[in-house]
Amino acid sequence: MNRMVKLIIQGKVQGVSYRRWFAQQAEELELKGYVKNLTTGEVEALVAGDELIIEELLQRSWLGPSRAEVSGIIQTPVQPDAHLKEFKILY
Repeated sequence: MNRMVKLIIQGKVQGVSYRRWFAQQAEELELKGYVKNLTTGEVEALVAGDELIIEELLQRSWLGPSRAEVSGIIQTPVQPDAHLKEFKILY
């Protein structure tokens, strides 16, 4: 079953290579979407793929790279977008 979710990852997630780490995890799991920094100090990710694989990414997201400290992840379901073909880091 395909699903798409927007994530807002809170905590110490900027300046610690979180986006690069997150993109590597998403690519390893063959998910589509993007990850980017927000001006609020949070990281936003849009992730599309199999529901069970997205759940795996969510579990990994709490860990992050070694210098990250994730304090919260807000999930919002969104309509799947068939145009997503890869996973990207947005700047």
